Amino acid sequence: MLNKIISLIKKSFAYRVYLKAVKKYNIFTIDKIYPLIYNLYARYPVNENKVLFIEYTHPHMTESFICLYNALKNGYRYDTECVFCMHNTGSRRQQRKRMRRIIKKAAAAKYIFFNEGNDRFSRIAFRPETEVTQLWHGCGAFKRFGLSCADLKFGATREYMQTHPFYNGYKTVTVSSAEVMWAYEQAMGYTRESGVVKPLGISRTDDFYDEKYISDSYEMLYKAVPQAKGKKVLLYAPTFRGHVNSACAPDFLDIRRLHEKLSGEWVLIIKQHPHVKKRPQVPEECAAFAFDVSDSMQINNLLCAADVCISDYSSLVFEYSLLQRPMIFLAPDLEEYFDWRGFYYDYYDMTPGPVVKTTDEIIDFIKSLPGSFDMNRVINFRNRFMSACDGHSTERIIREVFDNPEKHRK
Repeated sequence: MLNKIISLIKKSFAYRVYLKAVKKYNIFTIDKIYPLIYNLYARYPVNENKVLFIEYTHPHMTESFICLYNALKNGYRYDTECVFCMHNTGSRRQQRKRMRRIIKKAAAAKYIFFNEGNDRFSRIAFRPETEVTQLWHGCGAFKRFGLSCADLKFGATREYMQTHPFYNGYKTVTVSSAEVMWAYEQAMGYTRESGVVKPLGISRTDDFYDEKYISDSYEMLYKAVPQAKGKKVLLYAPTFRGHVNSACAPDFLDIRRLHEKLSGEWVLIIKQHPHVKKRPQVPEECAAFAFDVSDSMQINNLLCAADVCISDYSSLVFEYSLLQRPMIFLAPDLEEYFDWRGFYYDYYDMTPGPVVKTTDEIIDFIKSLPGSFDMNRVINFRNRFMSACDGHSTERIIREVFDNPEKHRK
């Protein structure tokens, strides 16, 4: 009964008028209030020592920031801080309050780092002495984003994205190789002549060259999933489906079938995309074989501990290529997904592993290892899309972005 009442309210004329008013006020806040707050505090001198990392969605620092943040904290005398917008968390009033506080901090900062796009800063004209850098949260160039998917099912309208640029005011955008610069320029609205998009590497990938980090990743997995010790690890890490605000998980993998055929030698580790709130349940009879660690482990650690990775359209396969291990692409909804977002490269040409539609195809590939694994495909993929990710990306980013960083070294 309650659901029926709620449904009727949402269909009512008054509710539609209310939603339009809310949308209008949100745009007014982005267009007028946030720039006004920024300009008010930007009248004061910039804090030459202030470094601000801005997490837009997540309530915790994500891997896109951790390597650089730790390098600055441990090796330099900067005033380094991470703040959390927590977009779509809490009431609109709470979100606006957090944004006002963060914008005040941004107005004083010499260095600002983002790791995803957003429209909340889209109408702010950053002061010229502030270095605004986009580290991005993925590598390579797989599925389209930003202006590249404007007016598609997934993207906002081109008109909105041009009047409220999601990638506003950057002086530097770091990418994983020169090969993909064009895709980021297209998605973020920058020209090659601007020199904004730079193949400096992705800071987070430095972890894949750290033997201690890799060793610790195994220990973290064994602590979270003791059953994984002594077995091979099959990681399933798909991207989400639908829009960000209503993201859902794909449900194409037959866990029962995998359990039947692989449980003696393997464990299945599942990592759903952070945007997915409602996840498919692991069948009870597979509880000693399949484990969802979406809330308890970071994706970098899982990639380091996985013997084989199953994904679909997620950019994590670029990072995984650094480890030169087998990967499988479960993509039965490829045509539908293409209609939603599209890709920067031909999907079949670029993927360095088999593209399959069924769980049985996955089982056949795994059972035929190592013979079925073509290492050259992964190496060529890595050289093409990850050439700037050599374990020294964080160092290069610091040298590129910061004024005389050696002066601030501890």
